[in-house]
Amino acid sequence: MDPIVTALSSIDTSSIDSETLAQQALRLLRSWSLTNILSALATLAVCVVSIKLFMRLLKRLLSHTSLGTRPQSYIVSGIRILLYVLTGVIVAQGLGIDTTSLVALLSVFSLGVALAAEEALGNFAGTLVLLSSRPFLVGDVIESSSDIGTVQEIGLHYTKLLNIDGQYILIPNKDLAASRIKNYTALGRRRVTVTINAAYDASTEAVKAACYDAVSMTEGILPDPAPAVRLTEYGPNSIGYSVFCWVRPSDYLGVMYALNDHLRDAFARGGVEMTYDHMNVHIVENRGVTPPPIAPGR
Repeated sequence: MDPIVTALSSIDTSSIDSETLAQQALRLLRSWSLTNILSALATLAVCVVSIKLFMRLLKRLLSHTSLGTRPQSYIVSGIRILLYVLTGVIVAQGLGIDTTSLVALLSVFSLGVALAAEEALGNFAGTLVLLSSRPFLVGDVIESSSDIGTVQEIGLHYTKLLNIDGQYILIPNKDLAASRIKNYTALGRRRVTVTINAAYDASTEAVKAACYDAVSMTEGILPDPAPAVRLTEYGPNSIGYSVFCWVRPSDYLGVMYALNDHLRDAFARGGVEMTYDHMNVHIVENRGVTPPPIAPGR
């Protein structure tokens, strides 16, 4: 059943008089005096002016916080709506209107809407968390769960990513705010790591010289921090070396692919063998040992 219908059905209607609404309204209008009307108008004017002054002060206070522009606008709009609703209730009470049922109706209706829009409210709360904590901005490359891409838009309910395959990924802000996020571009630079294998016969100095030669041929690598080549693994068939260099986030893929191309050429020029998984079989000749006779019929 619809949560709103369920909530509204719980209202006690036994106190409603059989008198029609028109008759009730007419009797209420006759009970008003000029004093009541002027008092209600004065109360309305005071409340409106107070709300405007309060909202101006609130905006000034929020501008000195770390909150972004969008969460500030959400907070200001929500508080403004709440204050105007309270103003309407106060003015209605000043005119002699019984607001008990109205307040109860608004409360139950709000509860029903909250239950019906639980997912949307959760995403909205996630949006406020993301905009206030700012773990990433539009244009950053982030990874969350199994998704990685460039942030295109931080919406009210979803964050839009563009991955390297040209696909748009929409992630609910509720899930994104509660997950672990990797931001690859927060520092304004990104590290490229390329691992390559060389034969055991190649000297470490020759391999590193070939790697630095490939780095010098690759455009887009930042001089600071300086590129580095490290021996990282002694494998069963080869020795692993890693080339580390830093680039601008927009140059990451281009530099990585270009560096791989140049490494192959640099190894060939330096005479360094780029090995692969293999197995060496050594045949040892046994001299002076007579093999056992072979039985007939075999």
